[in-house]
This record gives sequence, structure tokens and C-alpha cells, in this order.
Amino acid sequence: MGTEKNEIHHPDGRAELADETIISQSPLFNHDLAPVRVANRTWRTYNFAALWISMAHCIPTYMLASSLMGMGMNWTQALFTILLGNTIVLVPILLNSHPGTKYGIPFPIFARASYGVFGSNLAALMRALVACGWFGIQSWLGGEALHSLCIALGRALSGNQAWADPTLIVGGHSVLAWSCFLGFWGLNIWVIFRGMEMVRHVEDWAAPFVLIMTGLLCVWVYQNAGGLEPIARNASGLETGKFWAVFLPALTGMIGYWATLSLNMPDFTRFGHSQKEQAFGQVVALPSTMVVFAAMGIFITSGANVIFAAKLPPEKLKELWDPMKLALQFDNFWAVAISMFTVVVATLAVNIAANVVSPANDFSNAFPKLIDFKTGGLITGILGIAIMPWKLLADPEGYVFSWLGGYSGGLAAIAGVMIVDYWVIRKTRLYLADLYLEQGVYTYDRGWNWAAVQATVWGCLVSWSGYIAAASVQNSRALIFIAIVLIYMEAFLLIQVKTVPTGLVGGLALIWWLGPIYPKLFSTFSDAAWIVGLVVSGGLYYILARPTLEPPEGFAAVAPSKD
Repeated sequence: MGTEKNEIHHPDGRAELADETIISQSPLFNHDLAPVRVANRTWRTYNFAALWISMAHCIPTYMLASSLMGMGMNWTQALFTILLGNTIVLVPILLNSHPGTKYGIPFPIFARASYGVFGSNLAALMRALVACGWFGIQSWLGGEALHSLCIALGRALSGNQAWADPTLIVGGHSVLAWSCFLGFWGLNIWVIFRGMEMVRHVEDWAAPFVLIMTGLLCVWVYQNAGGLEPIARNASGLETGKFWAVFLPALTGMIGYWATLSLNMPDFTRFGHSQKEQAFGQVVALPSTMVVFAAMGIFITSGANVIFAAKLPPEKLKELWDPMKLALQFDNFWAVAISMFTVVVATLAVNIAANVVSPANDFSNAFPKLIDFKTGGLITGILGIAIMPWKLLADPEGYVFSWLGGYSGGLAAIAGVMIVDYWVIRKTRLYLADLYLEQGVYTYDRGWNWAAVQATVWGCLVSWSGYIAAASVQNSRALIFIAIVLIYMEAFLLIQVKTVPTGLVGGLALIWWLGPIYPKLFSTFSDAAWIVGLVVSGGLYYILARPTLEPPEGFAAVAPSKD
């Protein structure tokens, strides 16, 4: 294509365009998606470490540990599961972080290399919809923190510890609770409208603040529970056989927790000063912070059961896995106020970084000339409400299995394609300008790389086979709809693209037929959804794409980078 002549390759391996005139005229370009100039890639090790610390120090992380305890694990079993899951997911996070720092591009632009300039919307919008769900969850939790603060204030002003929310109940929650939810939602939108620099500042100061406040709560629990012995005694464990029965789906849930960031880390690493700094900051911060904060959650949950055992009935003790319910047990207003303010800060930090930045870019990628970063953030917020997060958080077991485990397989299928394409097939070499051009290296067939699409759908199909098998008994109409979509897709590939289909309809029919006969087999696939989706999609993509993705003319004219 000749576009490689417009690239500047620096000694440290980072690349940028000498002139952006050509891509700025493309309908696939806007300034929010443009490659970051090397001079503006200023994020250092601390910035990436602070990003992960602030994202990990949030209520859902606390709830992960509490959920595992609610399933019967003891603290060692829970921490082992969390550590292993986060160590595993760190691998694809680092692999997909590399192109962001090297080329200065966000996730949806990186996806254009493997899926095509239009096909990237499949990967981007799948990621965006999950982020919208997470945005809703975090916003609901932040709203609950504000609601708890309002109740504590009402009790302090009235002098009555039994004071309760007096507003009307609408949709199962009070008007005050809905108002707090919308108020926190609006705070998130306000921050995103201030831009990425505001996001960086929020992450930098939120990280140490939340850690210090949670540490102080641990000290309080230790003193009031009578030391470590009663806390450790309270945390019962599962027998070995029962532990392994829940371990695999629980591990998938732990991996699925950051499966979203394993795709869109380029949204942040595009600002990285060097590969070494961004990688070191993430390796140091992610697994350690998740384990430490999860340990704090386990410690606090176990200690709270000891402290309030004589005060609360058994059914109320079970609610103490929710930190908002726990905070309301404090008699001191300032204790509740500080606790809830900490929750608000933690939730705001993770919500902005993990759940708004990516979908804002993803929606912008779909319509670059109509949707900018701010508009994409607003769309994320609206869909976050529509997804009804209060239902996802109805119980801890459903939170781990249904939500985290369910979507991880689909995102892993995308990650498998992108990792194989960038590292195995292209050897980390991308043509930067072509990522923004309608007619270029990544046009494929009308902007779609159908090998990537088929591999992704197969990854989803196999990783979700347990859910599909269950649906074959409970709701066959849903499967009929899926079958019609797959039939249309395979007919299109055969007639229009002249590509032999990979048998997606047959695969669906096989799962539909064998699901009721071998339910344990397919449920195991879904229990390990993330691993299954990654392996199936990555392996199939290599088989389908390897013969067709020959380097274009001019590939050898560019010296390989030193990274």
C-alpha cells in the first residue's frame, strides 16, 4: 500500500505517523480514536500501577471474596482461587497491551487489524455491552453507598437508630434509593465529560485513599472481634471434594472479572511511555492488589460475623457480605459517613476507568463522525440503566456464575483471535495508517475478516454450550432464533464471500441434540468458559486465517522494531 513510508519507528520500538493528513480525511477517523503522538505518551509505571490499584479497590472485588465465602470456601481456598484467576488473566492483558504502547491506538482500532475496519465493530460492541452492564452494576453500588449515607444522616439528625427510609417504594426500591443511584450515575458522566486527564487524576489519588481507609476498617474489625483466632475460626471451609466441584466455575468467574480489560487495555497503554513501564506497573499491581483487597474483604466479612453474632439473626448475618449492609450496623454516624465516602471514591474510580473509557471508544468506532468520546460515554450510561443492574446483584452466587462466568467466554473468544493475529501471524507488525482507511490492508472482504468472525462465533458457541444445552430443554424458541441467524450467516459466506462455512449450524444442532443426554460435559465447557473460548477461537482462527493473511507488498521494507 505504501503507507508504511509514512511511519516513524523509534529506537524503543514505538511507532507513529509522520503525517496524519491522509487518515484525518477518512470516515473511519476522529480525533478521539487517532494514534497518540509519541511525545504525548506520558503514562509511567506509577500511573499504570495506580490504575490497577484503584480499579481493584472496589466493592465488586470485595464481593468476589465474600461470594466465594458464601459458597462455603475458607479464606485460603478463596484467596488461592482469586490469585490464580488474576495471574491467568494477566497474560492476555499484557499481550493485548503491547500494540497500544507500540502504535498509540485504542482497542477498537487494534481490533480492525484482525476483524477488518468494519468487522471490528463486532468485537468492540460485544465489549461495550459488557461494559454497560458493569457500569450499571458499579453505579448501583455507588448509589447504595449514598443511600446508606443518607440513612445514617437521618438517624443522626433524629437521634433514632431505628430510623428508616420514609420515601415511597417504586419497583422494589425507595424513591430515595433511586435518587441516589441517579445522582452517582450523573457524577460518573460529569467526570467523563472532563476528558482522559481528569480520569488519570481520579485514578492517581483514589488508589492510596481507598487502601488506607480499608486498612483502618480492618484494624477496627480486629480490635472488636477479639483478635485473629475468632475470625479464623468463623471462616469455615469446604471439604476437598466439594471444593473442586465449585472451583472451576469460581475460577472462571475470577478470570471473567477482568476479561473485559484483557481486551481493551490498549485504551490506556496507548498513553504508555514505554513497554517496560506499562508492563511492570501492571504485573506488580494487578495480582497483588486483587489478593490483598480480597483478603481485606474476607477478613472484614468474617470479623463482622463475629462482632454482630449476638446482635443480628442468622438471616441478617448472611447479608454482611454486602459492605453497605455492614456499614449500617455501625452506631457512629462518622464511621458510616467515612465508610460510604470511601465506597463512593472507590466505585467512581473503577467505574470511569474500567466501564466508560472502553465503550465510549467502542461506540465512537462504530460511527466515528457522529459519536465522539463524550457522546459514547453518555450512551454507556443510558444502557447501564437499561440493563437493570439491581437484578444482577440479587444474590452473590448468581453474580459469580451467571454474570461473570457467562460473558467471559464471549470476550475470551475475541481475545483468542486478536492474540493469535497480532503475535503469531503478524509478529506484532501493523500498518498504522491502514487501520484508519476504508481501502487498505485491513479491508478484507467489504471491511470484514470472515475468518475472525467465524472463529469468534465458534468460540462463543462452545464456551456457552452448557447454557445452550439447558436452553434446549427450557426454551427451544431462543435456539431456533440463533439457528436462523447462523443459517443466514453461513449462506452469506457461501454465496457472497465464496467461503466454505465452518459448520456453525451443525455445531449448534449437535449441542441441541446431545445437551440433554450429556449435560455434565457441556456444563463443564461453560464452567471453563474463558479458557474454552480463548483456545477454540484462537486455534480455529490460526487454521482459517494463516493461509490468507500473507504480508502485503512492502512489508520487508520496514526494519523490524527492537521490542
